[in-house]
Amino acid sequence: MLQNSPPHPRPPWQNLDQTVEAGTLYVVSTPIGNLADISLRALHILEQVDLIAAEDTRHTRLLLDRYGISTAMRSYHEHNALKVLPGLLDHLVSNGSLALVSDAGTPGVSDPGFRLIAAALEKGVPVVPIPGASALLAALVPSGLALDRFVFEGFLPKKKGRATRIAALSNEERTIILFESPQRLGRTLADLEVALGGDRQAVVARELTKTFEQFARGTLHELTAHYSETTARGEIVLVVEGNTKRVRRASSGGGVASEGLELDDPGGGIPVVAVGDVRQGFRRKSRKKRG
Repeated sequence: MLQNSPPHPRPPWQNLDQTVEAGTLYVVSTPIGNLADISLRALHILEQVDLIAAEDTRHTRLLLDRYGISTAMRSYHEHNALKVLPGLLDHLVSNGSLALVSDAGTPGVSDPGFRLIAAALEKGVPVVPIPGASALLAALVPSGLALDRFVFEGFLPKKKGRATRIAALSNEERTIILFESPQRLGRTLADLEVALGGDRQAVVARELTKTFEQFARGTLHELTAHYSETTARGEIVLVVEGNTKRVRRASSGGGVASEGLELDDPGGGIPVVAVGDVRQGFRRKSRKKRG
């Protein structure tokens, strides 16, 4: 005699006692690399809203398929924002619920999501944040630099206004956070070294939360030298020490003094710290071989 199989358990986000409100825009943070880094509340919203506005529907589909969510999506990105925006507003004004997501992290940060948010507020549409992963915080917290005050600069201009922006950062006392592409990382580090000084501590955070996550820690001088010979890959967040106006002493031989932790490294050179690597610090001294 066949026995009835036990019922399949409901996903935990379907048990949340929360209601998706009509005519509301939900700004939903999604993972920046690891699909497990999403909240139950975010999954609940994505499953219950009428429509999802996604920066790249193919990218977001991977996330939705992972959790068995089949909500309809509409593409909304930098190149079609002006064309698609009126339709999304009509949807909201007509009491439709909408979730806004970017490819990674929090929508509106260095992407066109802010235009939809501002337009919705002008129409009197409630905007509800659904917090979650953030690349800038994921890079800042383990950087070892000051956390009490920091400023996010996004991407620096490629050409027009670039020199002015970088010059303004030279007197910035707060910790500085930047987004950068692998192709422009070397140039940006070199420009920052000239404007801010080579002795500023900095961290290059790469592929955050992914399998090959890495942190390269050193001075701007050291990092510039390293990435002039090494090509970075993946998404990058650059964290730079603010202008603390501390007196630094040049190392012997005309080099740049490096402050902070010193940990032994048989190979010497720039510290590149991978996930799970306990050899962390701003500078490592080479270990002399004993005869």
